[in-house]
Amino acid sequence: MKINIYYGGRGLIEDPTLYVISKLTEVLEELRVEVSRYNLYDEKGTIATLPATLKEADGVILAVSVEWFGIGGYMQQFLDMCWLYGDKDKLKSLYMLPVVMATTYGERDAEAALVKAWETLGGSAIRGLTAYVENHTDFETSSVYRDIIEKQAESLYRAINQSIAVFPNSNVVVRENVSKTKTIDLTPQESEQLSRFVSDDTYVKKQKKDIEELSAMFKSMLGDAEELEKEGEFIRELRTNFYPQDDFHAKYIIIIPDRESTLSIEVTPNSVKCWYSDDTEADVVMKAETKVLKAIINGKNTFQRAFMAGEITAKGNFKTLRTLDEIFRFRY
Repeated sequence: MKINIYYGGRGLIEDPTLYVISKLTEVLEELRVEVSRYNLYDEKGTIATLPATLKEADGVILAVSVEWFGIGGYMQQFLDMCWLYGDKDKLKSLYMLPVVMATTYGERDAEAALVKAWETLGGSAIRGLTAYVENHTDFETSSVYRDIIEKQAESLYRAINQSIAVFPNSNVVVRENVSKTKTIDLTPQESEQLSRFVSDDTYVKKQKKDIEELSAMFKSMLGDAEELEKEGEFIRELRTNFYPQDDFHAKYIIIIPDRESTLSIEVTPNSVKCWYSDDTEADVVMKAETKVLKAIINGKNTFQRAFMAGEITAKGNFKTLRTLDEIFRFRY
């Protein structure tokens, strides 16, 4: 039997979590269990590769110290890597013992977070070891606490050895639903290889640079497309909803401040021309925000009502302005 211990604390001498996992190791080795310990603070540069160490394990101990809030960054990163690169079929067969020692409030919340994360990954969790430790010396010299730790080590050993059944939980449903969002179905070997690439700083830096270049290129392309769409907006609707009037000629300019653009409209008895330009001379010069023009084109407002409400400002021939609602008729 092989059990891996993943320690997410900072390695401080007075950390009670170190004492607990040390006693767990002693008991398990007496039971002829092979124990491997991974200090995540030492492995921080290669945490992405650690899920591969689960392949030969029969059980796992996740040990964290609550010095301020939560399970800590190292453990969170390790669990993230298990989700991204771990062998999900292997994780289903692994029992996990959570160990949480706190020097401040929150050991129960941290334990719950570890259990939820592990069950979402597919594994099974057994009752953990949690405690608030005010004085680490008193804690480590207590025979009562030592007995509790030893019994919990034996419980983990029996759970693995006997493949103890556990009740199903809703985290399984969460995992299945979240997993549906995956677009790349990788084999365990491909996941492991990818995790090695991720932990390679040179590879990661090159990938980041490539992604930045691609992002810049696509943003440029998207920006061009959006500009073209903006240029066509309003013009298409004006042409489609144009109703010519006999002997009517006029030129309108609509300044759109929020787009920093100017729309020119030239009307004749037989046709209408619309284009974006820098023109400043016309029979009527108006100023209107995009949302006002959209409301008019969608049939929710008219040029005249918008002008009367102060949503449009205008100068020039006001009779020509009123004619706008006759030559452009929009329906909701």
